[in-house]
Amino acid sequence: MTAITFIAHDGTRYEIDAPDGSSAMENAIRNDVPGIDADCGGACACATCHVYVDERFLEVIAPMEAMEEDMLDFAIDVKPASRLSCQIRIRPDLAGMTLQVPARQA
Repeated sequence: MTAITFIAHDGTRYEIDAPDGSSAMENAIRNDVPGIDADCGGACACATCHVYVDERFLEVIAPMEAMEEDMLDFAIDVKPASRLSCQIRIRPDLAGMTLQVPARQA
């Protein structure tokens, strides 16, 4: 298990012990994090699990692939730290990672 934190748009913190190998999106859904809709169920076919990754972890998570980059074109308020949480696989070196949920999803 790896400890990660989601911060909802209203500032509420959701500290989660996430199973290694699962996606950040799966853990948000399991823990009722508001603002993570995950309409496609984690298939990287929408942008409704958009998050902002803590800058300290941008270089640690797996690089963005073309499909994710294409889907982010549909997200609202994309920033340099934007990622789709369905594409972030939890592993021990992500302990302490914080993911901010934007005000709206696409």
